Amino acid sequence: MRSRRVRDPAAAPTISGRERLTAPFGAAVFGLFCLLVITPARAGDPALPEAGLAALGESKVVTVVDGDTLMLEDGREVRLVGIQAPKLPLGRPDFPTWPLAEDARQALAQMTVGRTLKLFAGGATMDRHGRTLAQLEREDGLWVQAALIQAGMARAYSFPDNRALAAELLTYEQAARAARRGIWANAFYRIRDPGELGGMVDSYQLVEGRVVTAAKPQSRLYLNFGTDWKTDFTVAIDAQALKLFKAAGLDPLTWEGRRLRVRGWIKSFNGPLIDVTHPEQIEVLEQ
Repeated sequence: MRSRRVRDPAAAPTISGRERLTAPFGAAVFGLFCLLVITPARAGDPALPEAGLAALGESKVVTVVDGDTLMLEDGREVRLVGIQAPKLPLGRPDFPTWPLAEDARQALAQMTVGRTLKLFAGGATMDRHGRTLAQLEREDGLWVQAALIQAGMARAYSFPDNRALAAELLTYEQAARAARRGIWANAFYRIRDPGELGGMVDSYQLVEGRVVTAAKPQSRLYLNFGTDWKTDFTVAIDAQALKLFKAAGLDPLTWEGRRLRVRGWIKSFNGPLIDVTHPEQIEVLEQ
């Protein structure tokens, strides 16, 4: 049995050197951001669905830390909930910059610095670092998270205590990926096959494959994407997460033989494994 490795939240993906090469930002993506910055929100721009969200006040943006974190005039540091932008080292030793990380930071800065944002919560409102967790709406109505995903500058990234609007952000992500905008033109962020995950422990990946077997031997449910569960890619869903699936009307045991897209951090436990904590981590591609 392989030993289990606990992910260091600051760990960087262990991807081949060739895939670390940064793809050009691209005139099309840059042009899209110029429109977002210099013009008011237009009919086709993403608007925040405020229904069911709690207002957390408003403030002007003074600076941007990275592609999904900014500082407000009122002193709050805000982590844009619902997305994951390419990561910068931010003082962490031996942490390589992810491709397009600086582009993402600049994009968020161009979109928000000097602008007033309204903050909304659909779940937990603070993370363990003391940052405010919020969906952001610019004063002209632009939904900041969706605009970043739409331009290919971030991926959808949810948590069990912050699932609001995950489905909407996944839809924007699908469109950006189909158009190969931003990160989706870079091999570092491409969707992975279950058979290539062995060297990617401690990295966040999107994985597509067909479930070979689905089983629930005890309290945890396992979706196996190969014939040997001791070495092949597996998705694990614990009892707490299964309650969320049941509440959503989903039964993962029925997914045997179906093709899924799964997102999460790769661990090593009897082969590569993703612990799924909530339904939005899995997209069923074939009904």
